[in-house]
Amino acid sequence: MKNSILFLFVLVLVSSCTKQTSPKPGKVDKQTFVFSIKGTDTLRLDKYDIPSKEINKPCVLFVFGGGFAVGSRGEEFNVDYLKKLAEKGYVGIGIDYRLGLKDIKNIDVSGDPANIIGLLFNAIHIAVEDLFDATDFVYKQAEAWGIDKTKIIANGSSAGAVTVLQGEYIRCNKAALSKRLPDGFSYGGIIAFAGAVAGENGDLTWPVHPAPIQLFHGDADKNVPFNKALLGDAGLYGSNYIAGQLNKMQSPCYFYEVENAAHEIAGSPMLYNLDQIGAFINTFVLNSEPLMIHTAVKQIGKPELEKEFDFMDYINTNYN
Repeated sequence: MKNSILFLFVLVLVSSCTKQTSPKPGKVDKQTFVFSIKGTDTLRLDKYDIPSKEINKPCVLFVFGGGFAVGSRGEEFNVDYLKKLAEKGYVGIGIDYRLGLKDIKNIDVSGDPANIIGLLFNAIHIAVEDLFDATDFVYKQAEAWGIDKTKIIANGSSAGAVTVLQGEYIRCNKAALSKRLPDGFSYGGIIAFAGAVAGENGDLTWPVHPAPIQLFHGDADKNVPFNKALLGDAGLYGSNYIAGQLNKMQSPCYFYEVENAAHEIAGSPMLYNLDQIGAFINTFVLNSEPLMIHTAVKQIGKPELEKEFDFMDYINTNYN
């Protein structure tokens, strides 16, 4: 599934034949809402939109990164990204979620690996729960906000990318947590900047095809596995591995691989790949084109980076 002239030609051809969502004149409006209260945590979301009479807009629900330990929806680069999405004619929404590893610096990550895995997987679980609750809130407001309920896209960076991919995996497997979503709901698409799916019991299984997925990842990422990292039955399965599974399933996927790049790909698409993100939304989400695209790019002259890491390398990079 390597990059080829044919794949690029198909993308250009389809994009040229697709009705594009044009930027709208006017100022981006921000509104803040509480979508859930859990114990002492009040969870909010910010909606960025250019007010108009237009209805049935796609909505991008964005989950920030930070290793489930730090970060916020209001960081400047997250806000700038959401405003750019609004300027493209989408509704951009940045959400809160509980940071399950915010006290990680007080935990000895050199201890029992099983304990570390438990902490990480619990943090992912509660982040997905909050994503699903935010999704349900947006879904119920969709008509009033001019959003197409079938075009709600979950998008995340780093830990946020893990959250949206994990959420889609949970939805496809009809796990108990998926009951927090509206009945019969499916995401219009998933966009992940350097993400992975956590598996607790061996290899990933997809009982049904997921929503169209766009994956951005660097193959020298030491924070989130590009391929996979295993520790016993537990594993983190990254973009390259997921793309391979989707290819075998013949499930729509747009994999943007950056050779010899590290974890900067968790943020760089928000600045430099808006065209590719827009092409994915227009082609895969709005027009439901059944495509698999793999684009591999590499910076010329960059020194070669290390690419072989084990499970604990990722833990230590993030939390030591």
